[in-house]
Amino acid sequence: MVLAPHPNPDAPVLSHFSLEGKTALVTGGCRGIGLEVARGLAEAGAKVAITYASTGAAEADAIAGQISAANGGRAVKAYRCNVRSREEVEAVVEAAAREVGGGRLDVLVANAGVAANVAALDYPEAEFRAMFDVNVNGAFWAAQAAARVFARQAQAAAATGGPPHRASVIFTASVSASLVNIPQKQAAYNASKAALVHLGKSLAVEWVDFARVNSVSPGFIETEMLDVHPQEWRSAWNSMVPGRRFCKPAELKGAYVFLASDASSYMTGADLIIDGGYTLT
Repeated sequence: MVLAPHPNPDAPVLSHFSLEGKTALVTGGCRGIGLEVARGLAEAGAKVAITYASTGAAEADAIAGQISAANGGRAVKAYRCNVRSREEVEAVVEAAAREVGGGRLDVLVANAGVAANVAALDYPEAEFRAMFDVNVNGAFWAAQAAARVFARQAQAAAATGGPPHRASVIFTASVSASLVNIPQKQAAYNASKAALVHLGKSLAVEWVDFARVNSVSPGFIETEMLDVHPQEWRSAWNSMVPGRRFCKPAELKGAYVFLASDASSYMTGADLIIDGGYTLT
């Protein structure tokens, strides 16, 4: 097998971005970037499963309902999931494919992540391990579980002589994978995101027969994660961004739809940096 080709590259370009008939799972999909990604995928036509950990169950269900209602009643379902648990992630991926996708899954967005600012000299062992447990291990458990579904679907398509299955894995990384942010001290976070980017590149090669794997590296995004920092830090960051503003989470959803759709059919192993020019200075 080879990288699945575009089903109809000569079709009008906007049709390339359609996710009609697709099923997607977004981890950490109840807030921030993940929430906007879930909205974008649904707006492009996909049925969507979202996972949550710290959000309350009633709120998560309400969010899923709001996304569904805004998209003509398209299937959207929320699942509680601790991405640190490989078994829990596997169970949720299988349930989402079965309950939302009718036995099918096409897109996995491994978005759940945590951040912390701790001086490296004083970093407690448990906190350092916890950072990687979510940002790297959790992303891998989700990708691995989805890849097993993708591989089954690819084998079934090959056995029946049908069109090749075109699946997509998307990691939410960070510009912190490419540079060292200042003035905050966040060696563990930076290293975890760098590991995630290279993990994506590695899986893109290993899984080329049944899935494309790419990552998105956002810069400063106006989310709760940014809001907790001192205003002097935020002012300093803004002065370092050539675009002279932070990004709204909804400005990212088009990039995720692109990577999830046939519009990026020949793109795998890439890290898409979206940072207002921050990494250029």
